[in-house]
Amino acid sequence: MSEVEQLEQRVLNLPPKDLAEFRAWFLEFDARVWDQQIETDLKSGKLAPLIAEARTEFKQGNSRPL
Repeated sequence: MSEVEQLEQRVLNLPPKDLAEFRAWFLEFDARVWDQQIETDLKSGKLAPLIAEARTEFKQGNSRPL
């Protein structure tokens, strides 16, 4: 059984209170990982084409208030 499968089994067997605690922790963890990836992509220039496209669209009036 792979490590992921072992983790899945352990999560499936958590009592409700522990599962809620784990879910809260994992959501925070996942958000931090996502933020780090965005920061890395931004610094590396990966997002530059998307930013340029969005700015062009905005300048052309192709946007709307959120």
